[in-house]
Amino acid sequence: MPKMKSKSGAKKRFATTGTGKFKRGTKGRRHLLTHKSTKRKRRLRKPTLVDKAQEHQIQAMLPYAR
Repeated sequence: MPKMKSKSGAKKRFATTGTGKFKRGTKGRRHLLTHKSTKRKRRLRKPTLVDKAQEHQIQAMLPYAR
């Protein structure tokens, strides 16, 4: 049986944590930054975890991630 392919866009966007959860970048940091507060922009720098409801979708895109 041939190897399964990973979605190359998902490889660039998601990383696996040590416990098997998926880490992602935060939305809202691309443009229109002048009216957002410094505190808000600082919080948006940090990565967050993918919601449990979407973990199965990420797992399907990255079959060898876990």
